[in-house]
Amino acid sequence: MPDGHQWLGSTACSWTSMRVNLGTVSRSLKPCGWSTARAALTLALAVVMASPRAIAQVAFTTLADFNGTNGQGSRASFVQGLDGNFYSTSGGGGANQSGTVYKFTPSGTVTTVYSFCGQPDCADGSDPSAGLTLGSDGDFYGTTSAGGTGRQGTVFKVTPAGMLTTLYSFCSQPNCADGTTPLGGLVLGIDENFYGTTAYGGSSNWGTVFKVTPDGALTTLYTFTGGNDGAYPEANLVQGTDGAFYGTTSSGSGGGSIFSITPEGAFTVLFDFDGLAGSQVSTPLVQAGNGNFYGTSYGGGDYYAGTVFEITPWGALTILWMFTGVEGSYPSGLVEGTDGNFYGTTQGGGVFSIQCGSISGCGTVFRISPKGSLTTLHKFCEKSGCPDGNYPDAGLLQATDGNFYSTTLEGGSGSGTIFGLSVQLGPFVEAQPMIGTVGIPVRILGTNLTGATSVTFNGVLARFKVVSRSLIATTVPAGATNGDVQVVTPGGTLKSNVPFRVIQ
Repeated sequence: MPDGHQWLGSTACSWTSMRVNLGTVSRSLKPCGWSTARAALTLALAVVMASPRAIAQVAFTTLADFNGTNGQGSRASFVQGLDGNFYSTSGGGGANQSGTVYKFTPSGTVTTVYSFCGQPDCADGSDPSAGLTLGSDGDFYGTTSAGGTGRQGTVFKVTPAGMLTTLYSFCSQPNCADGTTPLGGLVLGIDENFYGTTAYGGSSNWGTVFKVTPDGALTTLYTFTGGNDGAYPEANLVQGTDGAFYGTTSSGSGGGSIFSITPEGAFTVLFDFDGLAGSQVSTPLVQAGNGNFYGTSYGGGDYYAGTVFEITPWGALTILWMFTGVEGSYPSGLVEGTDGNFYGTTQGGGVFSIQCGSISGCGTVFRISPKGSLTTLHKFCEKSGCPDGNYPDAGLLQATDGNFYSTTLEGGSGSGTIFGLSVQLGPFVEAQPMIGTVGIPVRILGTNLTGATSVTFNGVLARFKVVSRSLIATTVPAGATNGDVQVVTPGGTLKSNVPFRVIQ
């Protein structure tokens, strides 16, 4: 829940370009002499005066409520399964009040797949903080922040039917050199191994980066020192197009860091935050089609309410937006939509409501362009009783139907909600993996794929099989090159959300 930071602060008086340790920051222009109130009012008007056409196309729907039994207060983003349903975790609720893995159908039904701490001494783990990753076997992989035989968190695999296997328990090494408390989830690497972070532990107790095989063999790749390399990594890693992994830390010598690390463990600090550029960077990065990474900081900025930033693979950082509270505060991570814009949520801000317990509001959903033009799409808790929910802390998923889905921590019937947001983006297909050599198996996720007549990789025909209305099985055809995957269906031609990269 937002901590009630005072978001009205000082304003900058000129273009400022500064070097902070290893990264370069570019900040926005604000004329000298503006009062804080005038600056906030102008930003509010900028939000209100966004394109009426764009605002009119937004449709927000509350789809389901958490009731404690099926989970509560989910902070984790969804992942789309092979069956077309959405899967995630909740840090609380369930049969043992220790968190769940749950399934959500597009029709609005929430089903508990697994309740944690169902084994003696919570050997299966408890309190999952992050979402799930779809493995190449169709099962889901994730982490818990507590429990396990070492009682400091686990890596697990769970089938869609609810059969859970604990792959690794943290603090299994002397002095917890392997790390403790994984707050972030996993990312599936090109090498079919999983990569993640622990927020604590390691030889310096500032957290680690690790690799774990699908069978549970764990290797610590890096231990944070708490200096300009950062400390307390809390977010998922993302694998860049160069094969390296990129991530963030929530603390360190400044306000956190951005780093890259190779699968072999070669570590590079790209940027060390201060309060102006942002602080408490606890959300994952997303690599856009232009090759740069985009992300958010929970705090920092002129109003201490968080920022949106862009950073190049070599560490040049540009602030795109500083939240004021009027259009939101304390942002979650971003997702790149199929229109090339970025979408996210803020945990506070937007509405001055007594019901929210804070003058900074109950949270928002927003869209921001790669150049930094922000539009508030929804403000939570505008109706009595907050039926739409409040305090959204999870990132958004753009599902293959083109719509966005996420959760709130509170509101609805009392334990949070699941909501959908349409901005009139059409359906698409998603290739998994998104990179590979000729001949490798590829799964294509989508909506209404029954009756598909053609699959192409950048125009090259591929042999395929329609497994279900949400899944096609194929292989990368000979002669394929980098480009879009397209599927021709009775309803039209569907294009992949990102280009497929062919490794020669």
